[in-house]
Amino acid sequence: MNRYDKPLPVIDAYTRGYWDHARAHRLSVQACTQCGHRHFPATPVCPQCLSEALSWEAVSGRGTLVSWATFHRAYWPAFRDDVPYHVCIVQLDDGPLVVGNFADNRLPDDVRMGMALRVEFEDVTPDISLARFVAA
Repeated sequence: MNRYDKPLPVIDAYTRGYWDHARAHRLSVQACTQCGHRHFPATPVCPQCLSEALSWEAVSGRGTLVSWATFHRAYWPAFRDDVPYHVCIVQLDDGPLVVGNFADNRLPDDVRMGMALRVEFEDVTPDISLARFVAA
């Protein structure tokens, strides 16, 4: 693990479950125990039924590329060496849309909307593992 100098997430009561799963290299989404609705990112109540009964469920980490963008400007100084970097929107097979990055800041060889992706994790600190996507 190299020194990671980019902004890190703030882990709080709402997001702790996600980061615990990520540290174990499992992608997870928040799920309502009342109506079963899965969503991401974390919310204090279910966006469908407004229940406060929420939990974190591991999902397969497989999905479909909906879109991506290439950033040519570093909005934080720590990203300067990564420009251009790529952000993707993935429709999970068993859950909601998630926003992420491609692994190793590389676009897959035949990148196209609708391509199958799967999650991998990058351990950036002893407590934080970040989800990254690669061609499935």
